[in-house]
Formats: sequence, structure tokens, C-alpha cells
Amino acid sequence: MKIPKLGEIRKPSKTLAGVTPIAVMCKPKKCKHGTCLYCPSLKVPQSYTPKSPPVLRAIRLKYDSCEQIKSRLKAFKLMNHPTQKIELIVMGGNFLEYPLKYQYNFIKKCYDALNNKTSKSLEQAKKLNEKSKHRCVALCIETRPDSINEKTIKRILEFGCTRVELGVQCLDDKIYKFVNRGHLVKQVIKATKTLKNNGFKVGYHMMLGLPKSTPKKDFEMFKKLFKNQDFKPDQLKIYPCQVIQGAKLVKLHEKGKYNPYSKEQVQKLIVKIMKIIPNYCRVMRIMREIPPEHLVKGILRIDLRKDIESELRKNKAKIKEIRFREIGFAIRDLKNNEKINNKLKLKITKYKASDGNDSFLEIINKDNILFGLCRLRIYNKKAIVRELHVYGQALKIGEKAKQLGQHSGLGKQLIKQAEQITKEKKIPNLKIISGVGVRPYYRKLGYKLDKNGYMIKEL
Repeated sequence: MKIPKLGEIRKPSKTLAGVTPIAVMCKPKKCKHGTCLYCPSLKVPQSYTPKSPPVLRAIRLKYDSCEQIKSRLKAFKLMNHPTQKIELIVMGGNFLEYPLKYQYNFIKKCYDALNNKTSKSLEQAKKLNEKSKHRCVALCIETRPDSINEKTIKRILEFGCTRVELGVQCLDDKIYKFVNRGHLVKQVIKATKTLKNNGFKVGYHMMLGLPKSTPKKDFEMFKKLFKNQDFKPDQLKIYPCQVIQGAKLVKLHEKGKYNPYSKEQVQKLIVKIMKIIPNYCRVMRIMREIPPEHLVKGILRIDLRKDIESELRKNKAKIKEIRFREIGFAIRDLKNNEKINNKLKLKITKYKASDGNDSFLEIINKDNILFGLCRLRIYNKKAIVRELHVYGQALKIGEKAKQLGQHSGLGKQLIKQAEQITKEKKIPNLKIISGVGVRPYYRKLGYKLDKNGYMIKEL
């Protein structure tokens, strides 16, 4: 890796959203339901290929979560990125299907790595992490919709999880059956509701061009995603279906019964999709990193998002999606003599989702550039903050802000507004789902840790 010059941050976009993301990979394990038609089986974690960067790293470190994190911390430090606010992402197939002992040990070792100390228990490791040099401010687990139930909810709360990414792929039971997905749309609906009611931020992995689909059908599916209150995810990862070595889809392709979308088809479709994504949803990723040697048929260009966003900006499309509007990226893309308007306002979008009432609070300027957001959910006479996020280049804990963004009081302003809405609804207290490393921040705002791992305040 090229060592940065003094003061230079290598690959700056990695921490422009305000956190430092670290992905950890579980050891290989077959899914209980079998294998999806499009999923490669190549003696590495399900759905991944042997030459993907996180897989290569995990193999080298024998899938040890502690060693993987230490390796990434070292790399980020070399690239001059701050490493105090860590977002952990647990990858590698369905984590919640692994033996319980493996799950607890894997997560504990993540905290041990961040703490640079081996704890006797997960609880002790989490407690230490509240004041650690590298704090886990968010923890994401990738899983399947049919793995979410009250038992697994209790468990992931113990882990300190704040976000769950569901492998949804499509909203069509016929396609699910054809590709051997092993669950139905009703389980997507139930999982989404259960997660939101328990305060989790919900991400969907969606796949374009699955067998039995068409670009028209895919576009209608995305319209349904945000019109139907059973879905409305907070985040999306959008991948085109590709023919990968080791997948059963290879045989269908060889018989001429399946062809993936071309680059032009995918780009045209995603441009259309981006225009209908609401302001409360963030597109985390477009395309998966499939090394060319494992691709039988598909798109080689992994940074397709660049082309898509460039087209949208060139045509001055009014995009509401979160990442497109974030202050960190807006500062990065400033042209000569351009300045960001620092006159801010609070905007509230209310919408019905999964039989509850969600309020999306955002701090923006007149150009709709996003500085911070808060997701408040009210259901069953209970109120819970599912996310509080202030954008901009990640800063060290306690570091003073040089510009609007992190550490400039925007988070407090958003929480105050969420408390006000809760009071108006005559709800006696407000809960917040919190990453372990953010607990001290909420304590300063008058919140206390309850027995289930939420921060709570009597209003």
C-alpha cells in the first residue's frame, strides 16, 4: 500500500460519512435451507469468492475476528484515518445460523480487538469499549429474513447490534421458489416490522435481473418497496445478478436459459431507481466486488456507481437519497471558489411504516445538503430513536469541529426535537438503540442504560 504524505488521508471517502467501517468475515458454513441458484459455493463464506479482499484477509488470518479487526485498524492508521468511531459489519453468510457459542465468541473477540484487551465475558468487553480508544459506535449483522424472531432479537441486542441487513433480493414468491431462496415475502414483512419495533435500522440487499425478472418488473418492485408500508427500508445495497463460478446458475446460462443484464441495462435501471428513492433511505452500495476470474458472465466495472452519480449530477436530477446529499461528499466535490451554504434548517418527514409512525428528522441547507439525521419511531404508545447520525469527515472523540458537521451540536438538536415529538404524543419516555461506544454521549444528555441494552430517559 502507498504510504500517504504528511497530513494526507488515503482513500478519504472511506470515512466521509463520519465513521470508520470495518468488515469482519465469519468462517465458511453452508446455509440451512441449501444454496440459492445464483450463489457460488467455492469453499469460502457463502455468496463470496476466494479473491474478494475481505475473504483474502479473513483466510490469511484464519477467520479470527480479533485478528481481522487489528489488521484493519493498522491499515486505517497507515492511511491517516481516525479510528475512534468504528462501525463493525459482520459478513459471511447467515451469522445467526452459526452455533451460539461461535456467535458470542466471535462478537466478544471483536470488542477485545477494539479494546486491545481480552475480557472474561462479552458484557465486560462491552463495558470496557464504552471508554476504549477504538469505540464500536454501530454494529451491523447481515442475515436472512427468516432468521429474525424474538429470540434472535434478544441475542443481537446483547451483541450491541444497531443495524440489520436482510438478504431480501426481490419481492416475488415465484422468483424466491425458482431460485431456492428458502423464505417468502411474508417473512420479509415480519422481519422488517420486528426489527423496526425493536429500534433497529433496517437495510435490504436487493438484486436486479434475477431469473424470471425483467427491467420493468424490477423497477415496479422498487416502486413497491417505498409505496407499500410493509417495507420502506432505511438502507439499500443494490446488486445485479451475475453468473459466478460455482453457482447453479452457470448451467442455466450454458443452456441459453439465463443471461444477466448488460452494463447499459443496469446503469439505465439504477438511474431510474435513484430518482424514486425517498429522502429517508441511503444506498450503501451499488455492485459487488467479483474478481474477473470468477465471473462467467456479468459486469466487470465495480465502480459503476461513479458513472451513475456522474450522469445524475450532469443532468441535474433532483435526488433525495441520503448518500448523494451528504455534507462529507459535498465538501469533497467542491469546485474552485465554491462554498457550502451553512444556514441550516430542521426538516421533518413523517411516514407510515410496518404499522408504526416514523419521523425522519434531517438538518439540511437550502441546497438540500444533509448534515445530520435522526429516525424516530412511534408504535404502540412507545417511542424509540433508531438512528442518530451526524455526517462529515469522521473526527476523533472530543475533537473540536472546524466546520459544520460532527461535534457542532447538531446531534443534541436532533435528540431534543425527537424528545419534543415524544412529549407531544404524551409518551412518558424515549428509548434510543445505541452502539456501545456511544453510551457515554447519551448519558451526558440524561439517558440511562436499561436491562435490554437501550438508553432511556424519562421525559
